[in-house]
Amino acid sequence: MKPRLLLVEDDPTTRAFLAAAAEAYPAEVDAADSVTTALVLATRHRYALWLFDARLPDGSGTDLLVRLRQHDVATPALAHTASQDNSDHAALLQAGFLATLVKPLNAGQLHEAIARALGGTTGSTTHDAFHSSLLLWDDAIALRAMNGNREHVASLRTLFVTELPVQRDAILAALEHGGHQAARNLLHRLKASCGFVGASRLAATVGRLDADIDQPGGISMFADIVEQTLSSNPG
Repeated sequence: MKPRLLLVEDDPTTRAFLAAAAEAYPAEVDAADSVTTALVLATRHRYALWLFDARLPDGSGTDLLVRLRQHDVATPALAHTASQDNSDHAALLQAGFLATLVKPLNAGQLHEAIARALGGTTGSTTHDAFHSSLLLWDDAIALRAMNGNREHVASLRTLFVTELPVQRDAILAALEHGGHQAARNLLHRLKASCGFVGASRLAATVGRLDADIDQPGGISMFADIVEQTLSSNPG
């Protein structure tokens, strides 16, 4: 049976292309042009995957994801955006999107991202390429969070690095003993902390693991990025 996808994109041309590309995956696609329409569709059908535009006429992809997560915590979600700003992508990943796709994209890139989100075994994806390009420490994000106060950023980063091993060990212990909800609660707290200190690469990894806690290699990737973060100099 074909997986059923919910595509939300307000631009008619882009929506038509993405729908056609997803149908060729192959998949069954329901397309919406707004948060309002998407919410109606989500009450009528169960979806294997959500594909949301980051900006919509009556809200945002993040707004939509938050509302749908109140009733469905399992469906993986991808965000697509024309933005190439690292902080925009980091914010989407922190919000819970499994991956971000940069428009314009071709059908092959979309197919790879869908396969990866649905548990397929494909090669590297747009997300993987973007993920590796994220800064370990993004000063712009941290300074925005701290109203431009560099001393506060430095102090918080010192505290963050000190507490990170304890947070990592607690998350790994919860996962090892099957405490997925406890692990998700800890991951949510860690994502928020990453946002304050600009730990962009770790935030992306935490968001990806939180979105699909059983993903192959997710735990080892999380542990690796934590080690990279701890061994780096946050400045």
